[in-house]
Amino acid sequence: MRLLPPDTGAMPTARIFKLRRSGKHMKPLAEMALEVLTTADGCAKTAISRQHAADWQAARAAGETPAIGHVTPPVMPARPDAPELLSPRDVPRRKPGTPQGRIAMLHAVAHIELNAVDLHWDLIARFTNIKMPIGFYDDWVKAADEESKHFNLMCDCLEAHGSHYGALAAHAGMWRAADDTADDFMGRLAVVPMVLEARGLDVTPGMIKLFQQAKDKQAVEALDIIYAEEVHHVAYGSKWFHFMCGRHDLDPTGVFHDLVRKYFHSDLKPPFNEEKRAEAGIPPDFYWPLAGGKPSV
Repeated sequence: MRLLPPDTGAMPTARIFKLRRSGKHMKPLAEMALEVLTTADGCAKTAISRQHAADWQAARAAGETPAIGHVTPPVMPARPDAPELLSPRDVPRRKPGTPQGRIAMLHAVAHIELNAVDLHWDLIARFTNIKMPIGFYDDWVKAADEESKHFNLMCDCLEAHGSHYGALAAHAGMWRAADDTADDFMGRLAVVPMVLEARGLDVTPGMIKLFQQAKDKQAVEALDIIYAEEVHHVAYGSKWFHFMCGRHDLDPTGVFHDLVRKYFHSDLKPPFNEEKRAEAGIPPDFYWPLAGGKPSV
């Protein structure tokens, strides 16, 4: 059974807050992040993530400004013994139109979502030396909470197919962007939400269509939730990237191009979901010049 935060139902916010520690008595947010990052089991990691997010959000709703604190996050977050992590070229490829291929797709999404949980908490913990508005932390705590929910949704889908997270090998390169940008706050904002998560906006509609064709209602509903909420995560990246450019009087487009070329190591790949990217605050002149081509008219 997956461990989840207690369901508060329709309980008033003030009552929820009384059930939890006030912001003045909570752990600093960076210490909460460190606890998530150093928990290996996926279900335990996401349960802790969701509880910390709930505590933070209850404190904020009650008018508190909890402490951020400072920690030294691990170079790599703790990981479960399974799945086996392989080089991208060594991960077995399965036809997406088959039952085994759909299980592999769900497993790959679960792996992405678990990495995203760590990526967002690492963003919170790693760059506390940079003074940011409290809204920055509100956004990324919410994103980490939603990524935790997404992982749980994918685990439920895998279980419905008689599988589980860890049953298949997975991509070993998911943490490379975090490692490469460990000392570059703006690089992290540019590459993780505005490139990697934006790519999810491009490919998720195709995945949804595959599961619709297979009449897998549970997977379709889960992917619909993920698709809608990932737009917000990309938007948080764009919002705070532009904030930092404004703080330092920098041209956002040029800086974005320089950082992506420095840290991403390959061209961006069309087709792009231009509508959802625009909704998330990323205009075409950000990504088309990095794709080695020009937008279609």
